[in-house]
Amino acid sequence: MATEIAPIFDYLQPLQEAVDEIANTWRPDDPEYRADVYRQIMMQFSYGYFAFFHATPEHPDWAPLWNPVYTLQPNPDDIYLYCPVRDDLTYRLSGNRGTVKMLLINTQGALPGLPGEVDHTGQRYADIDDRSLQLDANGNFDILLSRERPAGHKGDWLAIKPGANVLMTRYRSYDWINEIDPVMSIECLSPVGPKPRLTPEQILKRVRQMAAMPVAATKMFYTMQNQVKADVGINVFQPQKLGGALSKQFYIPAVFEFEDDEALIIETELPAQRHYWNFQLNDPYFNAVEYVYRLSSTNGHFAKVSSDGKFRAVLALTDPGVPNWLDTAGYKQGTIYGRWYDCDSCPTPTLTLVKLAELRDHLPADTPVVTLEERAEELRQRVRGCQRRRRW
Repeated sequence: MATEIAPIFDYLQPLQEAVDEIANTWRPDDPEYRADVYRQIMMQFSYGYFAFFHATPEHPDWAPLWNPVYTLQPNPDDIYLYCPVRDDLTYRLSGNRGTVKMLLINTQGALPGLPGEVDHTGQRYADIDDRSLQLDANGNFDILLSRERPAGHKGDWLAIKPGANVLMTRYRSYDWINEIDPVMSIECLSPVGPKPRLTPEQILKRVRQMAAMPVAATKMFYTMQNQVKADVGINVFQPQKLGGALSKQFYIPAVFEFEDDEALIIETELPAQRHYWNFQLNDPYFNAVEYVYRLSSTNGHFAKVSSDGKFRAVLALTDPGVPNWLDTAGYKQGTIYGRWYDCDSCPTPTLTLVKLAELRDHLPADTPVVTLEERAEELRQRVRGCQRRRRW
């Protein structure tokens, strides 16, 4: 009997549940917040097509993850790729490392909003990075992925632990304009047959999953940022060591808030050994602030360190004329996320709220002046570097 197809809006009802989550934002009665939440829902819904229709574990292929739509605060330094996998199949991952700062590859349980149970414990997590890969003279690599390491296999191997259903990669760049991103392919080595046409039932299931994704992701991440605010208030960093993904990475989030005539100064010591570190800004809904045409993030390559060895950055609505301006792109509330990756220490930064007109009174006397021409060139280089990376 043919599947009965209801009107499409019948399958999209979960989108209203995502709208209702505005009650858990910081300003539920603010029309700007409501419009932003609508935009966020469209961001997550549009990304859902790639997540649910693009590939299957039996016929794997790369799909863009968070970068194109900025949802779930993607790290601006990272190009994320996603591929569904099954723990009872075997795969070959091969390609070229390129020259980026880091190449990170991991298998894990479901990502927020995707089918399956999100693995907060990290029990389904396994990873490998470029420092562990057997690279040939040209930077090529070949990795076998399976539940168990085959007997006698001497090459690189990554486990797909029981219950893991996601393969995820991060191309992490420091110098966006000069580094070369990796290229790689994923193949299923198990016998699976040709890729079939989707049945009506399979299509409708995926449509429902797309519609349910925004509320699932929003519930999780509104909770995360609201918890930071509940624990330490505003303009205070709360160090977090998360289990699972990126086990070597230490996060330092804070909820920021300031007024038009104010600025926030981030100040921190730097680890003596720091393989990778960065800071980025997010909007009040846990999405990355525009980072192609706004200077809303920095990292260990771009950041200017003060003469006393500390890192200082300034959040402000307008250019304060100092190094390390983090442009909030019009937002006066949001979150800051810092990352220490494989560092020998994890300092906790401070945030100081000051009047913008008095900013230099709170910075070292030798803090350079950044001219409008220098800032324009900084932004030009950023746009070029970001656009030359494959984010789609």
